[in-house]
Amino acid sequence: QREGLWVFVCFSSISALSNPHLACFICCVLFLTEVLMNTKTETSDLKWTIYSRTKPEWEEVSGLDEENNSVRTYQICQTDGSSSHWLRSKLIERRDASQVYVELRFTMIECSSRNTHHRSCKETFNLFYYQSDADDATATHPAWMENPYVKVDTVAADFLLRKGGEKKFNVKTLRLGPLTKRGFYLAFQAQGACMALLSVRVFFKKCPALTRSLSTFPETVPRSLVQEAVGRCVENAAQPGPRSRPPKMFCGEDGQWVEQPSTTCTCLPGYEASQGELECKACPAGHFKLDSGSGPCSPCPESSHTGETGTASCVCRPGFYRAPTDSLDTPCTRPPSAPRDLFPQINATSLTLEWSEPLYSGGRSDLTYSVECRVCVSPSGPCSQCGEGVSYRPAQRALQGRRVSVWGLRPHTSYTFTVLALNEVSQLSTQGPAGESINITTGRNVPVLVSGIRKSTATESSLTLHWAVPAQPHYSILQYQLRYCEKERGTEEHWCRYKESESNQVVLSDLRRATQYEVQVRARTSAGYSSFSPATSFRTLPDEDDSSSPLLVTGVLIAMGMLLLITVIGIAIYCIRKQNRLKDPELSDKNAQYLMGQGIKVYIDPFTYEDPNEAVREFAKEIDVSCVKIEEVIGAGEFGEVCRGRLRIPGKKENYVAIKTLKGGYTDKQRRDFLSEASIMGQFQHPNIIHLEGIITASCPVMIITEFMENGALDSFLRLNDGQFTPIQLVGMLRGIASGMKYLSEMSYVHRDLAARNILVNSNLVCKVSDFGLSRFLQENSSDPTYTSSLGGKIPIRWTAPEAIAFRKFTSASDVWSYGIVMWEVMSFGERPYWDMSNQDVINAIEQDYRLPPPPECPTHLHQLMLDCWQKERTARPRFANIVSALDKLIRNPASLKITAQDGAGPSHPLLDQRSPPTPSSCSSMGEWLRAIKMERYEQSFLQAGYTSTQLLAHLNTEDLLRLGVTLAGHQKKIMSSIQALRIQNKSPSNILY
Repeated sequence: QREGLWVFVCFSSISALSNPHLACFICCVLFLTEVLMNTKTETSDLKWTIYSRTKPEWEEVSGLDEENNSVRTYQICQTDGSSSHWLRSKLIERRDASQVYVELRFTMIECSSRNTHHRSCKETFNLFYYQSDADDATATHPAWMENPYVKVDTVAADFLLRKGGEKKFNVKTLRLGPLTKRGFYLAFQAQGACMALLSVRVFFKKCPALTRSLSTFPETVPRSLVQEAVGRCVENAAQPGPRSRPPKMFCGEDGQWVEQPSTTCTCLPGYEASQGELECKACPAGHFKLDSGSGPCSPCPESSHTGETGTASCVCRPGFYRAPTDSLDTPCTRPPSAPRDLFPQINATSLTLEWSEPLYSGGRSDLTYSVECRVCVSPSGPCSQCGEGVSYRPAQRALQGRRVSVWGLRPHTSYTFTVLALNEVSQLSTQGPAGESINITTGRNVPVLVSGIRKSTATESSLTLHWAVPAQPHYSILQYQLRYCEKERGTEEHWCRYKESESNQVVLSDLRRATQYEVQVRARTSAGYSSFSPATSFRTLPDEDDSSSPLLVTGVLIAMGMLLLITVIGIAIYCIRKQNRLKDPELSDKNAQYLMGQGIKVYIDPFTYEDPNEAVREFAKEIDVSCVKIEEVIGAGEFGEVCRGRLRIPGKKENYVAIKTLKGGYTDKQRRDFLSEASIMGQFQHPNIIHLEGIITASCPVMIITEFMENGALDSFLRLNDGQFTPIQLVGMLRGIASGMKYLSEMSYVHRDLAARNILVNSNLVCKVSDFGLSRFLQENSSDPTYTSSLGGKIPIRWTAPEAIAFRKFTSASDVWSYGIVMWEVMSFGERPYWDMSNQDVINAIEQDYRLPPPPECPTHLHQLMLDCWQKERTARPRFANIVSALDKLIRNPASLKITAQDGAGPSHPLLDQRSPPTPSSCSSMGEWLRAIKMERYEQSFLQAGYTSTQLLAHLNTEDLLRLGVTLAGHQKKIMSSIQALRIQNKSPSNILY
């Protein structure tokens, strides 16, 4: 294509297999280059523009390349390195490229081999380019200087020519871009070099047309780091629906396709994928493929065939059929053969027929039987269909068994009965169903007529009937038979039932309430059954006049009694449990866990699964990598980078997300530990718990996707906004954290690492608990100073309850202790708990009942709540439900937040340390003092204003701070508090407490 070149970069490897033979594997990476200019192919003078303020020294000459082909070259050998000598090409059209590559072949003479001043000699030259929409360059335009030209690079030689040395030429490839105009000029600047420019080749890379995964992608020119290319399905392939996304693939800037294509193309019915999913091939004759998809063609089912290629189904052979309910991939079948061995039993005017199953069922399992009856005037006379007076038990058609009883036949009459064997394809056969017939003649009937059926009693489900015994001079009556049918459903055989009785009275049971029935009766003598009597109608209770039922009233009374009993039992259980909870909080927690086991959702530790990956699949949703777009890296976690990106799930609104990635080279254990956080987080659904969007494990890198919290970690956010929030706003943040922890404690989950650094804040100042389960996996060689070894593990000493430090006893009560530290962090705007005390000093101080003092301007009620959370006995600490209630009361009564530690009563615990802020006089320099009060960001401003000594700060006021750039009220307050301590110290040093 044009002057394009196909480039193959091949790698080979040989590996020994289990057999003695060796296998050779070759992998080729294919990309395409399109040449925009190549001076080696020019046959005439190049006539490039030469410029120099002195005598031009660039010279176009003819020479021979390494293959002894004649080429046009430019050479220069300067004697004065103080002047610039320029060489500019003609306009090079960029075509579709946004960035191009320039391959330079040149030679350069070593300075030591030249007779010139060493300082003026150079072994480099510069490459520039200039973009233009028209070929408008002249000898003076554009100006011969770095601007408007854009510098690409200073090119140095790898091989220098020297006297008596080997002659080698240099090859350098440089990249230009981004290009936006029609074309560009190349410019070469020499400043003291002695060189020959042998050839210049300008080209750009593009990804060649590609077929993969049943999708074709066109030749694509990368216009950025990664260029998206939209493809289409190959011939005889399609996507599953009109809303399916077209195939997509990405072309890298190096002209190579990256990643696998995202495609849903599948072969059409009658076609299967071949040649490694490069094409869809028609199914051969005798094969079919019913649906579109990735499956192969299948041989035609039994008793079917096809003589064509590319068919979606096979047709049945002659005499074989498919039922309307059969799918096209099922075998063809045929009707069954006729039933065998019909055996009749005649009882006067009734008949029982039995038979054997057919020899051939037709290859189906839906075999049924049907009985046809024809009555004949004489054995040799014409026959007609039997009338409605003949009944069949259990039915005339769709019989599953091989026995039927026929009633209501005429006496001394010839009948022909045919039993047909049927299945679902019998109606499709041109020959009709196969049957076996038999002729019978009934006996003499006795005209015993029964009449006068009457109702004795009736209930909602039964009728008691009686009738008069008919006079019978010749035969005694052996039995009566009743036939009763629901009048609303008709008198068809399917809705009628029969009952026999030895006397002239019968009870019909299992009837429908308030339903009318039609009843007939007939008598049986030794000569057989007589005809049925005329139908008489009867109705079960209640009839239209009934307004109430004793049973209904009784049922209502019983239901009300049961409801009252359940209510009394429930109240008693509630009172007993409430009394036990007040006596023993530990028992209350156990009862709560028991109730959770009875139906309330409880946290499940993913490491209790035999296969931790099963927990990941159960609690975390897999997201397609094409739905996630990473925009920037915002931090680093224990397992890899943390990024900000966008998540766009089809059918949902695009939103920002945080993306945790697992760095390469991980072990199986690191992967399990990384995904365990998703297994934990996926079980929680609460507005103050960080929300898990899903995970990506099907591609690299492995990712955890969570909601994006714009303001980051709570501790750094508070330090950045020191003094900018009111107490009611801070209490609102604390209330959100407590609500999230209440939810976790009710789920029986212990956080173990609750701290302000593990609380995230969104743009609406909503605080959410995050970082689940990671603290338990910290390694012994962790360099994080926050976590210190204690009894075989790493724990955050400053935030951890005493029993957890000493005995590794982590409970919801130890989380309450940590929450008290978080309260102190929030009210001190991110101050480090226990300041610069060592971890061992913190442990010793807590054992001696030391507790943190209230932060500046901290409401007394809040500090009292902190002290309650720091009770030494864990059973004495409040639960998170109590903390939420206490904070709600403070929010509803804002006036209580105005009472600070200086105004209200002192805390219930002795405070061993009431630290004053560091004074300037206690620090050796201005920078040391500002760092001590966490205000080091203003050090440069103080020094530039002339405050080089801490003694100059005694008369500093708020207006001076504004001029120094200290505009935040909280920062002004912290600086002025330290300076006020300096003033007091200057008057009376004994007043300062350390």
